[in-house]
Amino acid sequence: MPRSTNSVASRARRKKVMKLAKGYFGRRKNVWTVAKNAVEKGLLYAYRDRRNKKRNFRSLWIVRINAAARMNGMSYSQFMGKLKANNIDLNRKVLADLAVHNPAAFTAIVEKVK
Repeated sequence: MPRSTNSVASRARRKKVMKLAKGYFGRRKNVWTVAKNAVEKGLLYAYRDRRNKKRNFRSLWIVRINAAARMNGMSYSQFMGKLKANNIDLNRKVLADLAVHNPAAFTAIVEKVK
Protein backbone atom coordinates (compact mmCIF):
# COMPACT_ATOMS: atom_id res chain seq x y z
CA MET A 1 0.00 0.00 0.00
CA PRO A 2 1.44 3.43 -0.91
CA ARG A 3 2.22 5.93 1.79
CA SER A 4 -0.51 8.54 2.17
CA THR A 5 0.13 12.08 3.33
CA ASN A 6 -2.53 14.35 4.67
CA SER A 7 -1.71 17.38 2.56
CA VAL A 8 -4.89 19.22 3.59
CA ALA A 9 -3.87 19.22 7.26
CA SER A 10 -0.25 20.07 6.40
CA ARG A 11 -1.32 23.03 4.28
CA ALA A 12 -3.70 24.26 7.00
CA ARG A 13 -0.95 24.03 9.63
CA ARG A 14 1.46 25.99 7.44
CA LYS A 15 -1.17 28.58 6.57
CA LYS A 16 -1.85 29.14 10.27
CA VAL A 17 1.85 29.83 10.95
CA MET A 18 2.25 32.01 7.85
CA LYS A 19 -0.75 34.06 8.94
CA LEU A 20 0.94 34.66 12.31
CA ALA A 21 4.12 35.74 10.47
CA LYS A 22 2.27 38.45 8.55
CA GLY A 23 4.00 41.80 8.98
CA TYR A 24 7.45 40.33 9.63
CA PHE A 25 10.42 41.66 7.62
CA GLY A 26 12.21 39.88 4.79
CA ARG A 27 12.14 36.09 4.52
CA ARG A 28 10.52 35.79 7.94
CA LYS A 29 7.16 36.57 6.33
CA ASN A 30 7.16 34.26 3.31
CA VAL A 31 9.67 31.41 3.71
CA TRP A 32 8.17 28.50 5.66
CA THR A 33 11.18 27.39 7.74
CA VAL A 34 12.28 30.93 8.62
CA ALA A 35 8.72 32.03 9.38
CA LYS A 36 8.09 28.97 11.57
CA ASN A 37 11.18 29.73 13.68
CA ALA A 38 10.30 33.43 13.93
CA VAL A 39 6.71 32.70 15.00
CA GLU A 40 7.82 30.12 17.60
CA LYS A 41 10.32 32.59 19.05
CA GLY A 42 7.72 35.37 19.04
CA LEU A 43 5.19 33.21 20.90
CA LEU A 44 7.89 32.28 23.41
CA TYR A 45 8.70 35.95 24.03
CA ALA A 46 4.99 36.75 24.38
CA TYR A 47 4.56 34.03 27.02
CA ARG A 48 7.66 35.14 28.95
CA ASP A 49 6.88 38.84 28.80
CA ARG A 50 3.33 38.46 30.07
CA ARG A 51 5.02 37.49 33.33
CA ASN A 52 7.80 40.10 33.09
CA LYS A 53 5.25 42.88 32.57
CA LYS A 54 3.92 42.33 36.09
CA ARG A 55 7.43 42.70 37.54
CA ASN A 56 8.17 45.80 35.48
CA PHE A 57 4.99 47.56 36.54
CA ARG A 58 5.54 46.75 40.21
CA SER A 59 9.05 48.24 40.08
CA LEU A 60 7.70 51.32 38.26
CA TRP A 61 5.06 51.83 40.96
CA ILE A 62 7.72 51.50 43.67
CA VAL A 63 9.91 54.13 41.98
CA ARG A 64 6.97 56.56 41.75
CA ILE A 65 5.88 56.02 45.36
CA ASN A 66 9.48 56.43 46.56
CA ALA A 67 9.87 59.73 44.68
CA ALA A 68 6.60 61.11 46.05
CA ALA A 69 7.34 59.90 49.59
CA ARG A 70 10.78 61.54 49.55
CA MET A 71 9.22 64.81 48.43
CA ASN A 72 7.21 64.58 51.65
CA GLY A 73 10.26 63.81 53.80
CA MET A 74 9.98 60.05 54.13
CA SER A 75 11.66 57.07 52.45
CA TYR A 76 9.73 54.36 50.62
CA SER A 77 10.41 51.68 53.22
CA GLN A 78 9.40 53.91 56.13
CA PHE A 79 6.24 54.94 54.29
CA MET A 80 5.17 51.38 53.46
CA GLY A 81 5.98 50.21 57.00
CA LYS A 82 3.84 52.96 58.53
CA LEU A 83 1.00 52.25 56.09
CA LYS A 84 0.92 48.64 57.28
CA ALA A 85 1.16 49.69 60.94
CA ASN A 86 -1.82 52.06 60.52
CA ASN A 87 -3.85 49.39 58.67
CA ILE A 88 -4.18 51.47 55.52
CA ASP A 89 -4.78 48.92 52.76
CA LEU A 90 -3.84 50.70 49.55
CA ASN A 91 -1.89 48.71 46.99
CA ARG A 92 1.15 50.04 45.15
CA LYS A 93 -0.77 50.59 41.91
CA VAL A 94 -3.26 52.94 43.61
CA LEU A 95 -0.55 54.73 45.60
CA ALA A 96 1.54 55.31 42.46
CA ASP A 97 -1.52 56.65 40.63
CA LEU A 98 -2.23 59.05 43.50
CA ALA A 99 1.41 60.15 43.60
CA VAL A 100 1.36 61.06 39.89
CA HIS A 101 -2.18 62.37 39.32
CA ASN A 102 -3.25 63.64 42.76
CA PRO A 103 -0.23 64.75 44.83
CA ALA A 104 -2.44 66.50 47.40
CA ALA A 105 -4.18 63.23 48.27
CA PHE A 106 -0.82 61.45 48.49
CA THR A 107 0.50 64.17 50.82
CA ALA A 108 -2.60 63.74 53.00
CA ILE A 109 -1.88 60.01 53.28
CA VAL A 110 1.75 60.72 54.23
CA GLU A 111 0.64 63.22 56.91
CA LYS A 112 -1.83 60.69 58.29
CA VAL A 113 0.81 58.00 58.77
CA LYS A 114 3.53 60.32 60.17
